[in-house]
Amino acid sequence: MRGKRALVTGSVAGLGHAIAASLAAAGADVMLHGLEPPQVARAAADRLARETGARVLLSRADLTDVGQIEAMMAQAEEELGGIDILVNNAVVRHFAPVDQLRTEQWNEALAVNLSAAFHAVRLSLPGMRERGWGRIVNMSSVYGAGATPDRIAYITTKTALIGMTRAIAIETARTGVTCNALMPGTVPTPPIVERIAGIAASRGISEAEAASDYLRARQPTGRFVAMESVAAMAMLLCSTAGADITGAMLPVDGGWTAA
Repeated sequence: MRGKRALVTGSVAGLGHAIAASLAAAGADVMLHGLEPPQVARAAADRLARETGARVLLSRADLTDVGQIEAMMAQAEEELGGIDILVNNAVVRHFAPVDQLRTEQWNEALAVNLSAAFHAVRLSLPGMRERGWGRIVNMSSVYGAGATPDRIAYITTKTALIGMTRAIAIETARTGVTCNALMPGTVPTPPIVERIAGIAASRGISEAEAASDYLRARQPTGRFVAMESVAAMAMLLCSTAGADITGAMLPVDGGWTAA
């Protein structure tokens, strides 16, 4: 990855940070992105730079605002010299039945989970085409291949990302640019850990018991998908070994979709 420039949205913490850290450790310069408090975000960027020796920038762009997305991409162009690797990872989740989901929640999910990915691709693709090399990784989900109650916005946007991935892959097939979608199962990101803690509290059981029940109902392995496993798959797609993988939907889900 030495000499490559990467932007990973939603990467101050959690899965996005694991992917960004893998890219930085392999030699890429990285722009982190997230809306965590400034001191938290800056500490994460400084720590990653110190641990990897990579150049690490930080953006706190609000992905519901196209102007802020454009400013983030302009910053990457000016300070990094462009984007070679784009990982669209940022996500919001709202849990509600279809008829109870608020309009503003639906609109936010469309903006962050889907439209922001489109705009980031739209703005980074010309440079990738000019250089004859680029890697786009869209973070979908196992819910891009199935459904469950009370997640209408999340399921809709993660499914739409797969269609977007296919369209971009076909348009860029002869340019040296690849576009793929990863479909993780349940990863121990902060929102998932908090959700399991809430389930434990509501049922009066331990968090370990709640996690076991939660995972048993989803992943045949019965355990969380490691963030490092998803990051490793992203690294494969971004490496020379990934040159002929494009338009693919790749589950990293402990057997969830197979079951």
